[in-house]
Formats: sequence, C-alpha cells, structure tokens
Amino acid sequence: MRKIPLLILTLLLSCTLVWQGCADDAVSLRDLRCENLENPLAIDNVNPHFSWKLEGRRSSYQQAYEIQVGTDSLRLSQGNADLWDSGRTVSRASVMVPYQGGRLKSRELCYWRVRVEDDKGRNSAWSPVQRFAIGVLEEEGDTLRGDFISMPGGEASSPLLRKSFTAEGNGKTFLHVNSLGYHEAYVNGMKADASVLSPGVSQLDKRSLIVTYDVTPLLKPGKNELLLWLGKGWYKSTTFKAEHNGPAVRAELSALQTDGRWKTLLATDSTWSACESGYHDTGTWNALRFGGERIDARRLPAGLAKEDLDKIPSWTAAAKVAVRARKASPQMSEPNKIQEVLVPQSITALGDSTWLVDLGKVITGWFGLRLRGLPAGHEVVASYSDYMRPDSTVEEQGEKDCYIASGKGDDLFCNKFHHHAFRYVRLSHLPEQPEEEDVKGYLIHGDYRPAASFICSDADLNALHDMVNYTLRCLTFSGYMVDCPHLERTGYGGDGNSSTQVFQTMYDAVPTYLNWLHAWEDVIHPDGSLPYVAPAGGGGGGPYWCSFIIQAPWRTYLNYGDSRLLERGYDSMKKWLDYVDRYMEDGLLQPWPDTPDRMWFLGD
Repeated sequence: MRKIPLLILTLLLSCTLVWQGCADDAVSLRDLRCENLENPLAIDNVNPHFSWKLEGRRSSYQQAYEIQVGTDSLRLSQGNADLWDSGRTVSRASVMVPYQGGRLKSRELCYWRVRVEDDKGRNSAWSPVQRFAIGVLEEEGDTLRGDFISMPGGEASSPLLRKSFTAEGNGKTFLHVNSLGYHEAYVNGMKADASVLSPGVSQLDKRSLIVTYDVTPLLKPGKNELLLWLGKGWYKSTTFKAEHNGPAVRAELSALQTDGRWKTLLATDSTWSACESGYHDTGTWNALRFGGERIDARRLPAGLAKEDLDKIPSWTAAAKVAVRARKASPQMSEPNKIQEVLVPQSITALGDSTWLVDLGKVITGWFGLRLRGLPAGHEVVASYSDYMRPDSTVEEQGEKDCYIASGKGDDLFCNKFHHHAFRYVRLSHLPEQPEEEDVKGYLIHGDYRPAASFICSDADLNALHDMVNYTLRCLTFSGYMVDCPHLERTGYGGDGNSSTQVFQTMYDAVPTYLNWLHAWEDVIHPDGSLPYVAPAGGGGGGPYWCSFIIQAPWRTYLNYGDSRLLERGYDSMKKWLDYVDRYMEDGLLQPWPDTPDRMWFLGD
C-alpha cells in the first residue's frame, strides 16, 4: 500500500525538477523570417527586415538582440559578419527589425543569424543561419536577361519551351522566370519546386512577377535540360488586353561565381525549341466564363526528361514576342501549393456512361482522374459544381474539362493551368464507373501559415469558426482574396475590408496583402480615381470598396507590426483621398461617376 504514495512522490519530484530545469533555460528562437518570408530567394528591395519568435519561460522576455549578416554561410557561422553586425542592441523588437549594414545590391545572396538576451541577462544560442537574396530589381538599374518567347504564330495555349545547357562547378544556380501567364519549370525532368499556378496575380498590363527558383540540387555535371511549360491563365485579351494570343516567358539561369558575381548560363531567345503540349485553355476568364482545360493525352509528352522530349517530332524554333513595357518585380507573396488531397465520398451512376463524384466538401483547386483502357481519341467530360439542389441535381456553373485518351493504356489527367471551385464532378462519356483510387481532388491555396486556433464547449460556435476559417482558405490564393472562386475570382475591396481582420487573425499572411496592395496601387488613375476591384478593375461598389487601399495597410500594421504597406502606399492613399474630396459637399460624399472599370456607386 505504501508503494503508490512513494511512486506519486517520485513522479511529482521528477516533474518539479524538469520544470525547474526548463525555467532556468534561456529563451530559444524559432520562425525566423526576412521580409516576412522564410529564406526568400528574391526580395523586392535592398533594405530587408528581420523577424523572429521567442520560446522559453512564459514570463521571460527579450531585452536585447544581436543580428549578423554576411555573404558566406560558413564564415558567418564562425562569427565573420562582413555585411553587418548590429552588436548588442538593447531592444525588445523582434518584428521587422531593419537591416542597417553595408548597401546591398540587386541579385546579392546573403545569410543572417540572430541571438537574443533575455530578462535575466542570458544569451540564447545563435539561430541557425538563414538565407535571403535580393531579386532582380529594375529600380537598381538591373534587368532580367532574355527575350520574351513563345510558340511561333502566337496561337499556342500551353506550349513547351526547352533548351540544353552545361552546368559549371558546384555553385548556387538560380532560375528567374518572368511569365505572362502561368508557368512550370523543370530541370532534367524534375520540377523546380512544389508550387503550382505560378506566378501569383498582378495587374498584368502594368506589372508582371518574377519567380526565382534555386535549381542547384537538380543539376548534374555536364549537359542539362531546362524546360518551361506555359499556360495562358489571366494573360488574355479579354482580361488584360494581352498583346499576344498565347502565354510568353522571359527567363534567365545564372550561377554564382567565387567572386560573388552571377554568370548567365542561359537566357530565353529564338534558339530555344518549342512545341504544343496537349493542354488547351477553353475559357475567356471573364465572370461566369472561366471554362476549363482540354487535355489531349495523344499530344502529352510521355515524360519530361530529355530522352522523352527528344521523342516529340514537332519541335520548332521558338519565336521572340514583342510585348509592351511593364514593370517586372520579384513575387513577394507565398506560392500556391497543394494543401490537401481528397478522395471521393461517393461515386453514383446518373445514367448510361454518366457518373457523379462527390468529394464531401467544396474545394478550390484541381481534379485528377485516371482513365483505364479507353481507345485513342475517346473524350470524357468533367463538369464542376459546388451546389446540389434538393432534387439531387447539381447546378451548372459553366466550368468543365475535356479529357482525351491516348489509347496507350492508362491515362492520368489533372488540371495544370486552371482551377475550379467544386464539390461535385459529373463525368460524362465514361463507359465504366471509375475506381475510388482513380479519382482525386486537390485543395490549393497560398502557402500561408495558421496564426491562431479556436475551440470551445459550444459545438455550434466551433462549427461556425471552422466554416469561416475553411471558406477563407478557399478564397485566398495567388496573392489576393477573391469574392467567389468559381463565378468571378475578383479581388473586391469591399470583400477584402470585411474579412481582413478575421483572416489576419487566423493566418500569418502579410505577403498576400503586400502582393494584393501592389495591384491596388497599379490600378489607380492619374486623377486618383480607383476601381472597386484589383487586379483587373470592374465591378460595383463605392467608397468602402476603394478604401481598401487605406484600411488594409493600416490593419496589416496593427495586426502584424509591418509598416511596409503604409510606407509604400502612402502617396496612392493621398491621391485617392484628394479624388474623394472633389466629390464632397457640406461634409457629405456625393456619388462619383461610373467609368469603364467601375459601376454602381453604393454609398451604404
């Protein structure tokens, strides 16, 4: 009988000793960020900011920090900070601490680390060495090397562009891709990273985004193969007055030399090879007309390695594309990634060769389907819907994909340069019911991280929270938030204002708002007039919609301590308020006129 109290006493003593040991430890550091991004490969300025979080005793706090920045990771880990050593700096600041070292320049690759001193005067260990690089900055007099290229004739919807090159040494090798439309990048048949639907959105007639990849691990000694796969996406005459009837891309592959300079290994020009891929975009991407993809497996490459690409007989010389001047800037928002893979909850026969797939919940993303043993040229149509009527019929929303079989056995189809908002998929012209393992749904959104959680004893409140949380995930991708991902995909300022506080509480998403506010600054007119939507303009609204250009930066500062949006957008804010002031009478705002890119003055 006396063993139980003794055991309890032993456990309590052990827990006390463990707790006291933790209490005596100094703080440690986690979640290190530069410009609110983790190890970014291309930031859009030469004056970065650093952030970190503390772990340790609940009552402990930081009373000083030391930041070191250098050009070599090994030397920095040994204390050689050749760019900046802040020294012991008395401050509790740990969010967006500004760099104050030697002047940085476009394309510079840098490393940094930080340690802090807690309230007891004890230093934490140095953080692991982190990386950041300055992107290709036009304002620093730098430009991306290479021509815009595409398929000759300008009619390709989703071309493949390839070029061989020789790798030199073992230095860092970065690929910068500036595409008008979507792109995917492959080196030696391997995808450059896990991102999808790249780049994020921008006001494409004013600004294009440069996405940078570290392809060093994908290289091999000697000959290598670079492939760029393009898709039209938003780059259309119906949306952004595209001057070329197909996607175009400019890209540069550069290797870091021992003297710190970058040597161009490859840049896009007319010596590249081009061919059609088998993907075809079918929508105008105007509201209610997003269409889908027509995917012809008879024209898809068997693989993306050089030996597979060499088997394609239809390669031709790529063509240079003349495009209007537009600002090109590094993408500063998180990339889109596949966040969840769903399997069907049910597959139901609707009639002869027609099946209804139910994924169990609505997603924004892709649909994948394996077709087994169909003859060459056989077409299967997938129609998408997010709503089922009470009579068990699904509501059409005008989005569908067409899958054309290769006739070579099994075909694996999946969206690539399009996406849908759906729960239900009606498969037509499919002779046999698909197996559950042959059907997938892929939830896609920006790779932002959760910042808060909520749970309580009330199941209804929990369900309400979870519904809002999941809905916002489905609406926020590609560096902005949409009103509805299936019908308009439009970045309304009113919707943004009404959801900013909630979304920024739930998620760590400064980069999303930074990208979105770039679009708002790009759509402002010289007289200060604003549309109600960015990018692209259009829609109905009023001052509450336009005021997103002021309210979002302010809330971002309050919620995250990030002042960049206020600093960068201040002139645009003043310009818009000057415009508003012209329509004020006796302290009341009067309706301003409709314009080609806005309608309906809603003054509620």
